[in-house]
Amino acid sequence: MKPTLRKNQTAMTFPFSAAQPASVAQTAASRPQPVISAERLTLRPLQQQDRAQLQLFTSDRRVAEGTRSIPHPLPADAAEAFIASALAPEREEDVWALDGTVQGSAGLMGVISLKPLDRGQSQIGYWVAPAFWNTGLASEAVRALVQANPHGNRTLFAEVFQDNPVSARILTNAGFEYIGDAEAVSKARGKSVPTWTYLRRMD
Repeated sequence: MKPTLRKNQTAMTFPFSAAQPASVAQTAASRPQPVISAERLTLRPLQQQDRAQLQLFTSDRRVAEGTRSIPHPLPADAAEAFIASALAPEREEDVWALDGTVQGSAGLMGVISLKPLDRGQSQIGYWVAPAFWNTGLASEAVRALVQANPHGNRTLFAEVFQDNPVSARILTNAGFEYIGDAEAVSKARGKSVPTWTYLRRMD
């Protein structure tokens, strides 16, 4: 199916039968989480002071419905719990804030994540707050993370809902290739939604 344009800019993380999550020991204890600089933003680990903005942005139905895991309505402690999970020594994924203070913009404009899998693979996910849609920031964040390749991956995977073709274009512009259709359950929508799956070889 050929994507058509829509504004939402999110990509979910997802499981693969051929690429299972790496052990917690591998994911948390053996890798640093670097700060990654781009032209208009910095990718940095989440901080406790991000809680209010994170809660505000993820309470937006448009953001939640572009992801698998964000529920809507959002529980009052959801952002606090997410930050605690992202900062935990035993975390299963690395999460970066899209920080625009380098250009005098907001300290949190969205998030991007990498979840390590086995065999040198990771899955990428991201969302950008609606106030920053159609600014190219999602594309810049994805390109910066791919270029930095902080997990030293050979392959990256990503998935987007089929009613979110702008995120599909962000991935293809960053060198991802379409590999197939699937379905994923969105907590916010309360149902399974058709998806497109993408792969990027880093070799």
